[in-house]
Parts: sequence; C-alpha cells; structure tokens
Amino acid sequence: MTRDPAASGPPPEEAGGVLTIDLGALVANWKSLAAKAPGAACAAVVKADAYGTGIDRTVPALARAGCRTFFVAHLSEGARARAAAHDADIYVLNGLLPRTGQAYVRDRLRPVLGSAQEIAEWAAFTAAEGVRIEAAVHVDTGMNRLGLSVPEAIATGEAGLRGCPVNLLMSHFVSAEEPENPINARQLDAFAAVRRAFPSFQGSLANSSGVFLGASAHHDLLRPGYALYGGNPQPGAANPMLPVIGLEGRILQLRWVEDGDTVGYNATWTARGSRRIAVISVGYADGFPRAASASDGRHGADAMVGGVRCPFAGRVSMDLIAVDVTEAPRDLGRGDPVSLMDPAISVDHVASSAGMSGYEVLTSLGRRYARRYVD
Repeated sequence: MTRDPAASGPPPEEAGGVLTIDLGALVANWKSLAAKAPGAACAAVVKADAYGTGIDRTVPALARAGCRTFFVAHLSEGARARAAAHDADIYVLNGLLPRTGQAYVRDRLRPVLGSAQEIAEWAAFTAAEGVRIEAAVHVDTGMNRLGLSVPEAIATGEAGLRGCPVNLLMSHFVSAEEPENPINARQLDAFAAVRRAFPSFQGSLANSSGVFLGASAHHDLLRPGYALYGGNPQPGAANPMLPVIGLEGRILQLRWVEDGDTVGYNATWTARGSRRIAVISVGYADGFPRAASASDGRHGADAMVGGVRCPFAGRVSMDLIAVDVTEAPRDLGRGDPVSLMDPAISVDHVASSAGMSGYEVLTSLGRRYARRYVD
C-alpha cells in the first residue's frame, strides 16, 4: 500500500486513532485574525509543537500564506521553525539562557530579553561576535512572570539599549479573554507608557484574545496562538474561528450491559437500563484527558457516532474509552471510527468537560495517532 504523503505517525489501519489537522482552516484563521488589525502585521505563535499540530507542517503552511514572524518557547523549537521557514523572523519567548548565543546565530533566531542581565549578555555577545541579530525586550505589565518591570523599562529607555540590537518591545495580557476585566485597561496604559520611552521600537501586545480588544491593543504586531488552531478566543460568545483539529478513535468492541451493570475502573458509571457500549482505542496515554471521564454524577465528554452525539460511559483509561452508543445507528462494527473532536465537538468542549483549558488539550495530543494533514 502507498502511504499518503500528507500523513505521519503509524499507518491509519494500524493506529487506534486518527488525528486530522486542517491546514486550510489554520491559514484561514490566521488571515481572519490579521484582518482584525489591518495596520499591524500578524505573527503566529507555534510553541509546543505548534500547539500539538506539528511545527514541521504548520509553519510552512502559514509562511506560504504570508506569515513572516513566528514565536516559539525554546531554542529547539526555533531550530525546527527555521528549517520550515528559511526567511522568517523567529523569536524565542523564554529568553536568553546563559552561553546560548551561538545557537541563536546558528539558526538566526531572536531572543526575547526579559531582564537587565539578559540585555547586557546579548549586547556583549553580539559586539564580541560582530553579529547583528535583533532581539525583543519583554516588559511585564501585570503577569509577574518574565520581563522588565514597567519602571525599570521606562528608566532604561531607548538610550539605555544603545549598543544592544533590539527592534521589538512586547508584553503579554493577563486576562484578555475577559474583556471587562479592569486589568486589561491597566496593561494597555502601562504598555503605552513604556512605548513612549522607546519611540523607534515596534510594539507587540495582543495575543489571540487581545486581537478582539480593539485597536488600542493591536500596536505593530499581533501574536495569536490558540485561536489559530481553532480555540475560541472569546469564551462565552460564538467561536469566530474555524475548527482545525479532528480526532477519531476506532471501535475495538461492541457489547451490551444490563441495568445496574457498571463500566470501567472503580465502577463509577452504572447502566440505567440495557445499554450498548462501544470501546474505543484512545485513552489518556494518547493525550485525551482522563478528567473527561463520566460517572453516575457527572456527564463527562461526548463522542459523535454515526451522526449521533453519544456520552462517555465510565473512566477514560490509559488506552481505552467506553462510549454509550445505544442511540447511535445499529450497523456499527469493529474498526469503525468514532469522532472525539470535530466541528460538533470542539476542543473547547472537551476541555470544559475535563475542567481544563483548551490549551492543555491541544498541547497534549499524542504521538500514537496516525496524523493526517489536509489543505
């Protein structure tokens, strides 16, 4: 059999599940977000293996669509992004670890400098090596993780960075997905004040949800991540993004359980009447959250089976999920697909059923799936 060149992982006929990544939807989401701020450029955050979708495939698709700037978390991710986008600007969000300058030069990566010590080390390194790779400076406007404090940044000013190649000033929203949260206004004001101390630098503040906070959040460069991959950047409202992820598990066995029978570990789910159960070859070892389990007192996640929404039955185990398919078509058989994520069952639904964030679900997608890329 000839393998599909757009596939990766084990062959679909040998895999317990098939993960489909729609590169066309990914690109459409990027274009949609870019259109929200026509005066700004739109980057793409591709850390965590492009949120589980695969840097090696998503970065080239976005680059072909016109994306010229990418953000990763680690140097190793930067190297993979560089191999996939030879001419792009690639920033490493986690900053400059000691004595890693040569790695930035080797792969033409740009560090995001988050402290006076990092700034000094980058300035000394680039001067000693005679190289000019422009970096970004990260200012903490409220997250209290990485970055210069606002007073520290203003006191440094543009003059304080003379001799250190920097072209971008950036910060990160704390609660952009909550438009009414007053911390958004405080961060907007703080970042505007910092930018006045760096009049020739470009600015970047808006993450996925920040894109929807309006022009005051846009600045020169948008940095969407989660929304690119189909996650809802506006919780509580209709999702404006196209779904990118599809996940199917395969039926290993169909069985009937009778009224009062239990299913799964610790007997947490009890059949109410005679129920037909499909056992699916996907589990938490594949990155599907165990917390999406169902019990007598909790609904858990759902699956789409033959066009019918069917509830989970019992706990998600390491390699298996049981689904109550009593209401699904009766012509199901061993090996048939069951949809665990699709346009009807979004990554946000799975996350909500597990008490998690969609970011966790996406970035946990396992390597045992057959991966299928479509455009």
